[in-house]
Amino acid sequence: QLVESGGGLVQAGDSLRLSCRASTDSDTFSGYTFGWFRQAPGKEREFLAGIEWSKQRYYGHSMQGRFTIDRDNDQNTVFLQMNSMQVEDTAVYYCAAKEQWPRGGALRAVEEYGDWGRGTQVTVSS
Repeated sequence: QLVESGGGLVQAGDSLRLSCRASTDSDTFSGYTFGWFRQAPGKEREFLAGIEWSKQRYYGHSMQGRFTIDRDNDQNTVFLQMNSMQVEDTAVYYCAAKEQWPRGGALRAVEEYGDWGRGTQVTVSS
């Protein structure tokens, strides 16, 4: 089970850090690849960032260096740091996971992930 937290209402230009905690043991957690997605009303779910079990990171094309993904295997938690927030960042943000060890490779598509959280709302006001 994945549970996102940290969403809320912020102003344009602010920063926000989302967390995603997995209900599993640390050994299992460490073998997973995690991704962050978002979905705005009327739009498709959009890939934002991913981090492999090896801690290799990769990002969606529209992130422009404002988002950073990280993981803490001791806490079974994945983070998404978002800086210079924009009104267009308003969406529901989802965490997703896929057991991938020992394989590697970026997972960017919704259908490549098997486990999803329920999402956390992020609203950015102007």
